[in-house]
Amino acid sequence: MKTIAKPFIKWVGGKGQLIEQLEAKLPADFDNWDNATYIEPFIGGGAMLFYMLQQHPNIKRAVINDINPDLITCYRTVRDNVELLIPALRDIQAEYHALSDMEAKREMFMAVRQSYNEKNLDPIENTVKFFFLNRTCFNGLYRVNKRGLYNVPWGKYIQPQICDEYTLRTDSELLKRVEILEGDFEDTLSYAQGNTLFYFDPPYRPLSDTSSFNDYTKDAFNDDSQVRLKEFCDKVVSEGHSFMLSNSDCKGKNEADNFFDVLYADYYIDRVMASRNVNANGAKRGKISELLVHSYRNTKDWQLNDINNHKSQRVAIKQKAYA
Repeated sequence: MKTIAKPFIKWVGGKGQLIEQLEAKLPADFDNWDNATYIEPFIGGGAMLFYMLQQHPNIKRAVINDINPDLITCYRTVRDNVELLIPALRDIQAEYHALSDMEAKREMFMAVRQSYNEKNLDPIENTVKFFFLNRTCFNGLYRVNKRGLYNVPWGKYIQPQICDEYTLRTDSELLKRVEILEGDFEDTLSYAQGNTLFYFDPPYRPLSDTSSFNDYTKDAFNDDSQVRLKEFCDKVVSEGHSFMLSNSDCKGKNEADNFFDVLYADYYIDRVMASRNVNANGAKRGKISELLVHSYRNTKDWQLNDINNHKSQRVAIKQKAYA
């Protein structure tokens, strides 16, 4: 099935590039789950959500959540008021594109950032400014300081696309099937029912002191938060549900760092390669290892490999018989 809906914002750590690998690590029998429920407690850019809803028609209920109130306001506005949002985005895009020099563009960015940080906007205005900053800031980062103020610098883009009408309308239709929550990830457990799969894509554990891009709220997601998330995964499993989780592979940077290997020792841990595109120094971007943790043994690729192994064994036996 062709995927049409896609993320309407840029988001650090977005899973668009890892979709095939995530699909391969779904439960082997996932497509046979009747009336499946899909829950993402850290929605971020939503690449996995849009993919899952289009590729797996057995998902009859979807729930997303995030602790970032402005991000959730965006999702709700796209779902519920897209026809009011689009002309406002057209206007701010036209205003930015019409500016003739880079200094004027930078000044507009700073003015919008200041207005956004005053937090006295209605949902449409807030979402328009969120989109504008997301498309014109450095690398699409979302980062706030200890006071909760957005502080990402200008990205020096000349004519970025701020209003993608087709994507917005397509996403709006898909999001009408989704329950949208704002709060702590633990609040999502009460929404699980029947055959439920949780996909966790939390703020990643930093690989170094200077590589942290997880300050999406004024309260950082630290190691204590990572432990609390693991304990929540235990609750998910104890209630008969399944989960898959992504995070950074600390061992890829420091072989002695066993934080996640110890923390998730009771579960299945796979390592996959992903592209890193955040570093300001282009030479330091490239492939890095990430973790995929899951509560179930039999994944789609495990099942496929098992079938292929059995086929190879049968071929070898036949070849030996006719030798």
